[in-house]
Amino acid sequence: MKPSIPKGTRDFSPAEMARRNYIFDTIRSVFRLYGFAPIETPATENLCTLMGKYGEEGDKLLFKILNSGDCLRGVDRELLDNPEGQMGRLAAQLCEKGLRYDLTVPFARFVVMHRNELQMPFKRYQIQPVWRADRPQKGRYREFYQCDADVVGSDSLLNEVELLQMIDDVFARLGIRIAIKLNNRKVLAGIATLIGEPDKIIDITVAIDKLEKIGLDAVKAELLERGLSADAVAALEPLLLIDGSVDERLARLADLLADVEEGAKGVAELREIVDGVNALGLRAELDLDVSLARGLNYYTGAIIEVKALDVSIGSITGGGRYDNLTGVFGMPGLSGVGISFGADRIYDVLNQLNLYSADLLTGVKVLFLNMGGAEAAMAMSVVKEMRLAGIATEVYPDCCKMKKQMTYADALKIPYVAIIGESELAEGKLTLKNMLTGEQQLVTAEQAIEILK
Repeated sequence: MKPSIPKGTRDFSPAEMARRNYIFDTIRSVFRLYGFAPIETPATENLCTLMGKYGEEGDKLLFKILNSGDCLRGVDRELLDNPEGQMGRLAAQLCEKGLRYDLTVPFARFVVMHRNELQMPFKRYQIQPVWRADRPQKGRYREFYQCDADVVGSDSLLNEVELLQMIDDVFARLGIRIAIKLNNRKVLAGIATLIGEPDKIIDITVAIDKLEKIGLDAVKAELLERGLSADAVAALEPLLLIDGSVDERLARLADLLADVEEGAKGVAELREIVDGVNALGLRAELDLDVSLARGLNYYTGAIIEVKALDVSIGSITGGGRYDNLTGVFGMPGLSGVGISFGADRIYDVLNQLNLYSADLLTGVKVLFLNMGGAEAAMAMSVVKEMRLAGIATEVYPDCCKMKKQMTYADALKIPYVAIIGESELAEGKLTLKNMLTGEQQLVTAEQAIEILK
């Protein structure tokens, strides 16, 4: 059998894991700096938890897990014999669980289940993999990590301002130049009302969210296919193409939506967020994008998306405000807002821009060569002292030619090699060699520890 892995998944070598852990550690450190606490949820959720939360297209991308045991027991035999056009009904009978699609819906379920244990507002972060039955392509995987931070139990727009500051901090630390795009679901609802299609808000958001990917003509065609009138599509087009500075776009939207209550409220929320961010300062570019919808039905307020400026790739961070998500789990009236960093796309961006530091892949600081017998025994004793001092140390396990052991150290970019031969053993010392400069010195274990620290 030829070994392989499923499409849309990846293996990661030790060098790649060092880079990925650098991303996770950077994001985690910013989460903690802003007062977020960690949680974890299971990889699998009940399908009833996941279905209906991500829109029609999102539901299609859920990985469903076949029931264990006799999975056909109780299944409608007519469906089995004639499944064409009824796969949704058949899947509902065959599958009770699914792999999580994101971390936000499981978090909402977590909040409701643990409500009596949580102090509101509750700020949590979560770094775990998610799965989507999408078509694999550049920057799009079926298994990938998300790094989420959410606040629930607060309506304050200060939360949105802080989340934008967190985004700015994370990408400044990673060295990635970004543009942060903003919109508001209330603005989209107001626009739908303005063009006379308030009941088509879902169809509108699903279509216009593809504007950057498929272009304006294809979006207009899809809107017509989804049942919007030609007049409504014509009225929508100039709204999607509003240009100018952020302030100019906000002013234009405020004029257009002045008589649409929900839309005007969305503009006011955007103004408050933009003013709050500008007062604190932002290194990233800030852009107002009326076409930004993110295609997720649970957003009710601000919508956030982040793009890398120097690499052609999809969104690397996204998020928004959701007022009603916990309501479907029996806890209405709890507002939340959050963001999600796409670690795998960030990893690809850092690789393309080669933004990793040179010493990132250096794990072991010193390798002790194995000279056999009493020499190896002394090496093990010194290694124990070094590890107690917090120095990552390794002993070559086999007594073999020195050239082979040195080649091993060089291949793994281990900066120092320690040698305890016959003469070193007699003096109770070791020879410490700098692999970069070639410099060697005979030192005691204590001196070596000071040098390496």
